[in-house]
Amino acid sequence: MKERRRRRRKLLPAGGLLALGLGTFWFYQRQAMPWMRRWGASDEELQAVLPGDELIPGPELTTTRAVTIQAPAEKIWPWLVQMGADRGGMYSYTWLEALLNCPQVNADRIHPEWQDLQVGDQVRLCMGEMPPPYTVVAIEPGCALVLAHPALTEEDRQFGPWCDTWAFVLQPADSGATRLIVRSRTARAVSWLRWIEAGVFVMERGMLLGIRDRAEGRIRAS
Repeated sequence: MKERRRRRRKLLPAGGLLALGLGTFWFYQRQAMPWMRRWGASDEELQAVLPGDELIPGPELTTTRAVTIQAPAEKIWPWLVQMGADRGGMYSYTWLEALLNCPQVNADRIHPEWQDLQVGDQVRLCMGEMPPPYTVVAIEPGCALVLAHPALTEEDRQFGPWCDTWAFVLQPADSGATRLIVRSRTARAVSWLRWIEAGVFVMERGMLLGIRDRAEGRIRAS
């Protein structure tokens, strides 16, 4: 009898940890992940067809995030076209980028020399080889900037010419404000991609807020 009690006492902590782990996994999969994939976006924006959607018509993974910026599109657009680790930065958390061995400096003013972005140019997330840079595939000045990773391997090419797209869309809102909508579409969602979704969400949310703060003048040029 005593031996059984001892075994039960040993099993209780293990069972509690297992239950906690399963509960955390369920919450992440069913609650946190859907919320992260649509952070800030309305139901209408989730359903809307945006520039760049046509490049990957049947994505395995889609995220749509958005933020309201109290500024007209022409005040926001220059910040978008100068994005890049080798130019204006990604406007997110530099301390976290440094931890990921991807140090960069976020611009706090508009640089005229970085405003002539063209289709075919590259936008780097990091100065190293990984992750690979995006290619500019479409530009609608003041309206939309679409970036994409080309499919380089035979395995990826079976899903189409592009692995994933990253679209930045500006749409007018009430009282002179603008909605900045960012949509990602991935042709083939490999398993490891789902495990880094939380980190990607943190960085992209930081970027959206960083663009908002700069366009609204909350961050002053040094």
